[in-house]
Amino acid sequence: MNRRNHLEDMAATLPAAAVSAAAPPPMELHCDLELIPAREKEMLETYRKLFQPAITKQPGFVALRLLKLNAEKQGNAPAGCPYRLVISFQTEEQRLAWVASDLHQQVWGAMENTLQGAKFSALLYNTVG
Repeated sequence: MNRRNHLEDMAATLPAAAVSAAAPPPMELHCDLELIPAREKEMLETYRKLFQPAITKQPGFVALRLLKLNAEKQGNAPAGCPYRLVISFQTEEQRLAWVASDLHQQVWGAMENTLQGAKFSALLYNTVG
């Protein structure tokens, strides 16, 4: 590739980069999950085989993480909640559209079956920096 073609290719990407920079930062939903201890393996399988593939195809989806508590370094972790599910969408409206979908009802229902009394907390954060 010569330098002229390389510069033209770089210039072609500038409008997309400018649009991305103008988009508002994504939001994050943090859910602390209170599991039925005997169903931990089932929850992990459901997360990997059903929930993760379904949510990653949704409009506005940004990221998904499932975190397992390692240690309380300072303060107290939510009681009985060894896992935190972190979901990020470009907008809250896109996340709500996902929540309202039949597919969400199906895959979240399977996840919820592994929770103690279907208990979880849900905290919504906006990205500020």
